[in-house]
Amino acid sequence: MPSFSRRRFVSALSGAAALATIPRSGQAADYPSRPIRLVIPYGAGGSGDQIGRPWVDKMSTLLGPTFVDYIGGAGGAIGTAAVAREESDGYSLLLGNGSTQVIIPLTSANPGYSVGDFRAIYRLINSALVFAVHPSLPAANLRELIAYAKDNPGKLSYGTPGVATGNHLVGESFKQQAGALDIVHVPYRGIAQATNDLVSGQISLVIAVMSVQLQQLSRVGKIRLLAVTTERRLNGAPDIPTAVESGMPDLRYEGWFGLFAPKRTDDAIIDRIAQATRLAMADATLLANYRAQGMEPDADSSPEKFQRIVEATTASLAPVIKSIGLNQL
Repeated sequence: MPSFSRRRFVSALSGAAALATIPRSGQAADYPSRPIRLVIPYGAGGSGDQIGRPWVDKMSTLLGPTFVDYIGGAGGAIGTAAVAREESDGYSLLLGNGSTQVIIPLTSANPGYSVGDFRAIYRLINSALVFAVHPSLPAANLRELIAYAKDNPGKLSYGTPGVATGNHLVGESFKQQAGALDIVHVPYRGIAQATNDLVSGQISLVIAVMSVQLQQLSRVGKIRLLAVTTERRLNGAPDIPTAVESGMPDLRYEGWFGLFAPKRTDDAIIDRIAQATRLAMADATLLANYRAQGMEPDADSSPEKFQRIVEATTASLAPVIKSIGLNQL
């Protein structure tokens, strides 16, 4: 047997053994009997890939055939609404985040879904947003970026994955906290397109989820990473200062990505997916993969814990959204 096939065979046996330890009951007794679809509500090539694809690979071993379906647009609302309309049978899941599950429902009059249309399953990672600029911009840190923006009102623009995303919220908070900076927001259908325009110099600044791609672009001098929005520096990128260190103590935002299912999904199916995910998140290689991208994996999540996080995020962001007028979109 070729070595590659042998590894796949051993991996399949290990996954089957682990799967056998996960209790089956009720509707979960025959679950899954067909492929599971994970909807990533953004275009291919962004942070959704770097978070969702490793999970899909692990589930293909632990649960059965699992695949990614990209449904981008409207800052993630289109793909999220598509999952909300699916059958509550565990075969259409969502890789959701604070934008899709909290900010969009709070800011959009008709996003096509509500917070109550989903059940939380498992938080996969915490993430930081990072301020990335084109290397031609004379700013090596946030203080210099602020000074340049003040001297050049209206000349700068920043890209995000869409209006009312967490990235947009942080961008507008940054402008306010720095003294009402005149920087134009440019929404994209996904962060990959925004990053391409940043590299080509069509926009000056991108506020993006930290990723290995951004770190690689920074190392080769195509972009410059100024600051992250976490309270402490990232283990995977310790050389990048925080916004707090850069003189903006109130500019803090920690995002998260996790798994969601339509609201009427059976408890047994939710628990089965969560337990399989917990097994996946115990894998040292997977944890190292996420950490190398500046993300902190959550090896101890659960449907109940994740639901409390969603509720806490809603409670903390709602007044901020109202104060800057995003609730009027």
